Amino acid sequence: MAKKAFATAKIVCAALALAFLLAGPAAAQSVRIKDIADVEGVRDNQLVGYGLVVGLPGTGDRLRTAIFTRQSLIGMLERLGVNTRDNEARLDTRNVAAVMVTANLPAFARPGSRIDISVSALGDATNLQGGTLVVTPLLGADGEVYAVAQGAVATGAVAARGAASSIQRGVPTSARIASGAIVEREIPYSLAGRPNIRLSLRNPDMTTARRIAAAINQSTGSTSAVATDPRTVALAMVGRDPVGFLAQIEQLRVEPDQVARVVIEEASGTIVMGANVRVSTVAIAQGNLTIRITETPQVAQPNPLAGGETVVVPRTNIEVDDQAQRRVGLLSGGVSLQELVRGLNALGVGPRDLISILQSVKAAGALQAEMELR
Repeated sequence: MAKKAFATAKIVCAALALAFLLAGPAAAQSVRIKDIADVEGVRDNQLVGYGLVVGLPGTGDRLRTAIFTRQSLIGMLERLGVNTRDNEARLDTRNVAAVMVTANLPAFARPGSRIDISVSALGDATNLQGGTLVVTPLLGADGEVYAVAQGAVATGAVAARGAASSIQRGVPTSARIASGAIVEREIPYSLAGRPNIRLSLRNPDMTTARRIAAAINQSTGSTSAVATDPRTVALAMVGRDPVGFLAQIEQLRVEPDQVARVVIEEASGTIVMGANVRVSTVAIAQGNLTIRITETPQVAQPNPLAGGETVVVPRTNIEVDDQAQRRVGLLSGGVSLQELVRGLNALGVGPRDLISILQSVKAAGALQAEMELR
């Protein structure tokens, strides 16, 4: 009996400790500066191009309707020394597709390095699997060529069609080519020689910007970092090695702050609440009237010698659920996110009803948070 009581006491203590951990406030989590801020000017640049995918197994554009594909094919053949103008009307193939090619040129990409590209059908092609993208120049926003793309296309999609049914998984008209483009020109940008470099926060917040500046100044023993606005922290770089200095400060850890926000996506019933969401004292009651009608007909069959005929006897069961067992829930003022969720779950509501409750609480002025509907 003593052993059993001791084991029971251990279980109770473990449960109380777990409950204390769950009920207590979440520990503040610090993150690296490199995970919440970018160096201003060090960014990707978008490239776009127009090209042709050849070698398709009859799943390309119809040249009779896709005029741009026909013109592109004729122009490409003429550049290769093949004259098709005289027989243009007889040019008919489903093995070619016009595509748009897009890519992101990383910062400090040097000529000769390779980047990934995305290929998307532009005409009425049904599947790009098995095709090959021919040489396609990729242009930047200034109209200059920064990369050239070419390679075998892989969609990763599955598409099959029969006489009466078809199946498709993924998008067969969109594909990627890993390392499919070679950089021909770099975008000039240098960190050296700059008197100031600015860090740009991915989630603008004044408190977080001040904490970043304070952490940098404390680590370097100077006042080189200044938070100029909620998104920007300016760094004085006079006499410093920019790469070494940035590599040093990007590993510093700070605790990011955030605005109390509730994000609701009504289409999927998704609700995301931040840790700083608070509510004032409010009473909540929720319930609906539900009527269920169940039909379970039964067959009544007479005894073999009694005569008569077999009939179907209807059986109807009607249930009325007015949810009378649900009571008004009281949420005290200043409760935390976990207490708010616990109180709403105690009412037995689902995500759809929870969205309506949160909207009503916000309309009553009791939800101390920003609400974002999507």
